[in-house]
Amino acid sequence: MTTSIGTPLPRVDGHLKVTGQARYAAEFNQQGQAYAVIVGSTAGLGRIEAIDAASVERMPGVVAVISHLNAQRLPYDAYRGAIDPPAGERLHVLQDAEVRFFGQPVAIVVAETLDQAEYAANALKITYAIQPPAVDAHSADKVVPETARRPGSRVHADIERGDATAALQAAPVKVDLEYVIQRENHNPMEPHATVAAWNGDRLTLWSKSQFVVNEQAEIAAVFGIPPENVEVICPFIGGAFGTSLRTWPHVTLAALAARHVNRPVKLVLTRKQMFFTTGHRPYTIQRMAIGATTDGKLTSIIHEGSGETSRYEEFMEALTAVTSFTYSCPNVRTSYRLIPLDTSTPTYMRGPGEASGVHAMECAMDELAYKLNMDPLELRRINEPSKDEGRNVPFSSRSMLKCYDIGAERFGWNRRTPEPRSMRDGRLLIGYGMATASYPCLFAPANARVRLMPDGTAEVEAAASDMGPGTYTSMTQVASDFLGLPVERVKFALGRSNFPATPPHGGSMTMASVGSAVRAACLEAQEKAMAAAARDGSPLSGLQPDHLEWRGGALFVKGRDQAGLSYQEIAASSGAPIFGEGSAARDAETASGYSMHAFGAVFAEVGIDPDVATIRVRRIVGAYGAGKVVNPRLAASQCTGGMIGGIGMAIMERTVLDRRNGRPVNAHLADYLVPVNLDTPQLEAHFVDEEDTLVNPLGVKGLGEIALVGVSPAVANAIYHATGNRVHELPIMIENLL
Repeated sequence: MTTSIGTPLPRVDGHLKVTGQARYAAEFNQQGQAYAVIVGSTAGLGRIEAIDAASVERMPGVVAVISHLNAQRLPYDAYRGAIDPPAGERLHVLQDAEVRFFGQPVAIVVAETLDQAEYAANALKITYAIQPPAVDAHSADKVVPETARRPGSRVHADIERGDATAALQAAPVKVDLEYVIQRENHNPMEPHATVAAWNGDRLTLWSKSQFVVNEQAEIAAVFGIPPENVEVICPFIGGAFGTSLRTWPHVTLAALAARHVNRPVKLVLTRKQMFFTTGHRPYTIQRMAIGATTDGKLTSIIHEGSGETSRYEEFMEALTAVTSFTYSCPNVRTSYRLIPLDTSTPTYMRGPGEASGVHAMECAMDELAYKLNMDPLELRRINEPSKDEGRNVPFSSRSMLKCYDIGAERFGWNRRTPEPRSMRDGRLLIGYGMATASYPCLFAPANARVRLMPDGTAEVEAAASDMGPGTYTSMTQVASDFLGLPVERVKFALGRSNFPATPPHGGSMTMASVGSAVRAACLEAQEKAMAAAARDGSPLSGLQPDHLEWRGGALFVKGRDQAGLSYQEIAASSGAPIFGEGSAARDAETASGYSMHAFGAVFAEVGIDPDVATIRVRRIVGAYGAGKVVNPRLAASQCTGGMIGGIGMAIMERTVLDRRNGRPVNAHLADYLVPVNLDTPQLEAHFVDEEDTLVNPLGVKGLGEIALVGVSPAVANAIYHATGNRVHELPIMIENLL
């Protein structure tokens, strides 16, 4: 039996990437393809009155100018994917003259070359009847999310146990604060791109997607064709962080343009256009009130959160979901509201909801600790719950106290002096901060297929994705372990919609869901191989399955060490590959009877120049209870990547809208700041040895999201410790500290 799981295996696809052989969506050029460029609205709200297409159509190389005036009428059949907002209706692109937000696609120019298409798109003149859009979250009305009232929703509009308001009023020590988190855009390295080609009524899309089976179904519904007539191909993703979970309008536009001009079309969004129609972390406003006794026991928690959404769809995220179970408290009330604005629809961004909600809660806990004159870590320890008090069920596993211990020891938390502005390194002010992190163990039904080949190799397929965490490698390790084959004898393939269906590559559920399906497929392949080996004429002929066992990729008679039959021998004697199909789903009774989450503790050190208030994150240490770790190297990479994203959230990233028209004024990487190598401090990730057989057959919990959750409050709390200046808005900038 091999032991690939738990081994820090290098990425099996690493050679392809560093040699340039890995092909991304925009690199699947087709013979005779044209190039498309989107024209976005320069009005924030209103209606198109006129489009001067004739002069542009006469420009060199222009093949077509497509708008609502001449675009194909698309049926947009009823379809709502698992990742789509549960209420409202997706944007019907180029189907009417209405403008709903700045940058909305209002036309598309197709030309022989990209330069010609860009030049013509910039020359297209469009006249609008303009209305003033509502883009200020602080002046807009809040509404109760329609679907948050439905039974079974992970996001709830209102939850209360006890009487949180009365308990807060009676609490001898309390904080009552408002936290604002600015809109963030994902900005992965690879831009959104789609190459579309029709062959009769069949469509092939080479498209950047974290959810290829959803893209297949979505585009089929938009065009009113059978899903089997659409194939989506995406073997590699150059970063996404949630922005490629949904099927955005540019995919429809590429297919629409390809059909209109009757030839393949490539469409790649510019960096600026990625701020318009491919989602963002919503602007949020949160009230967090916490009451406690003088010895630090929590008596009341009130968390009132609201987040922006578009007017045409109702985007929700788990902004208040963590509050009810993170700490022991008899009186808790949470509420969640939406703020409809004239913007495009937000979407999930790494750590969605939890990252923002935990920020408010953990900053408020830090403020409470200072009011109590108590170590912030000790305050959290004494309020550690023994069960999920929100649902009144036990945790499947919770290693929070171990995370505190490991993180504090590796960070050196005991060197912290409690008073703000009390620690220095030369002239720099030094601050230590910490925060708790949590993210649910999500799981969705998944499928996989295994082929045991006559040459002794195994081919494994699933319609999963890999935007960077190492799906190719980790799934290879799972298959290697359960088949008993060396990793070099296993080939894992993903990224095609005609592979066995899997859930979205997001929510930290890929290893839990797809990995469990790969395990199931491997076990079924072994059962079929065992049946084939016991047929007449085989050395194992007539033996029952309970007399046989697999060891090291070969089938043996139990208790005997004589040479066993290898997969190669069994498949060769069968004259064909041996197939195994596997699926995985979580038992409903188990899911309802336990609270399943990953937990972590994040510790941060900052250095701040006392004269000019420049902020430098110097160290971050994270300790995580995340179930079984399949590949420690990949896991550490996931965590350090999340920490860097958390640094961006804390002190850099914000998308600023012009209130006159909703235009993102910093839609480029000169003014939308993200952490780069010089901003990257010393980062450490440590893992608790945690066994949890309830969450899924593999016992894994996922790391992609929790790696970012908790980073921004740890940094914000460290900034307060360094300066004595408490900032209630993200990102924290120099001007907040001067």
